[in-house]
Parts: sequence; structure tokens; C-alpha cells
Amino acid sequence: MASKSQPAQSGQALWTKMPKANAELFALTYGSLVTELVRDYEDPIEVNAQLDRIGHSIGVRCVDEFLSKADVAGMGMATQCQNLRDTAEVVAKMGFKMFLGIQAEVGGFSQDQRSFSIYLQENPLSTFVELPGDEQSGGDDLRRLKYSNVYCGVIRGALEQVNLKVECNIVRDTLKGDEVNEIRVELKEVLADGAGDDYKEE
Repeated sequence: MASKSQPAQSGQALWTKMPKANAELFALTYGSLVTELVRDYEDPIEVNAQLDRIGHSIGVRCVDEFLSKADVAGMGMATQCQNLRDTAEVVAKMGFKMFLGIQAEVGGFSQDQRSFSIYLQENPLSTFVELPGDEQSGGDDLRRLKYSNVYCGVIRGALEQVNLKVECNIVRDTLKGDEVNEIRVELKEVLADGAGDDYKEE
């Protein structure tokens, strides 16, 4: 049985092999994207949906790179992901580390083992960000905005490619005064075909 630290060590190994981007530039670029979506759609709920869709497209593509790099490094995912708990550990401690350089934690498994939480102590997307309230935003309550909702789409898209249909929601957000960022992931269905609709169309 793999030790609990193995996904973290594997994530660090994958991170060292990835090309690095300037963290501030990354945060500012994402901030510009969110700002443009807010201007275009005005409704924060629709902006959340657009961020999720963008993230889904990213996740569909990221999983191929993740699996190929893990395979080259001798980290067979088939042996590491025997159940949803294993998969959660790989997403949090390897996926987040490989692509963002941060290590997330996993916890809060439901009794039926079909849902869990991913906790982020740090969020590179929200650097320099402060969400205004009603009085500062001309009546549009941007506190309904899930600024980092792209994460939910990325997780959905990636897991869909390995036969897992999940629903993701940001339930705690440090931009809204919470102590930690928490993404709740719930398994909805084990798919018969690993390729999701977006992937098959390409």
C-alpha cells in the first residue's frame, strides 16, 4: 500500500519538470479574464458558469499531459487510483502541485465515500484580488462571484476523461472572509466511456 506522502512526493517531482510561469503575471492575466467576463455578462452567476466552462475545457486537455508526464516518470496512475479517495489524493497533491505549484489537502469524505473536499491554504489566482460588495459595485453584488470557479471546471473536465462525472462547488473562499478555500467534489456517475463529449468532438 502506498504511503500517504507518496502523492505529495510525486507531485513535487512532476512540478520540477514543468515549465514555470511568473506567478504575478499569471494572477493578473486571470484577473483580466474575470474582469472581461464581468463586463460582458454583468450577472455574477453567469460569470461563474463561464469560468466553469473555461475550466472544463482546460481540464479535458490537462489530464492528457498529467497522465503522460506521470507515466514517463514511472508513476502509474492505474495502480494509484483504485477508488475515489485515491483519486482525490492524486488530484489535490499531484495535479494542483504539477500545474500550479501548490499542494492542496483532502478531507471531509462523506459516509458513502462519494464526496470529499479539497482545501487550498493558498490560491495563486486570487493574488491582489479584493471583491467589492453591493455599495461598491453599482448594485451588482460581486460577492456572488466565485472568482476561482475555473478550478471546479478543471476538476470536472479532468475527472470526466477518466470516467468520473463529478459536480464541484466552491463552498468556502478566503476572498469572502473564510479561513481556507474549499472545493466540494461529489461523484455523480462512473461513466462507461472515459472520453467526454467535449473531447470526442475534437
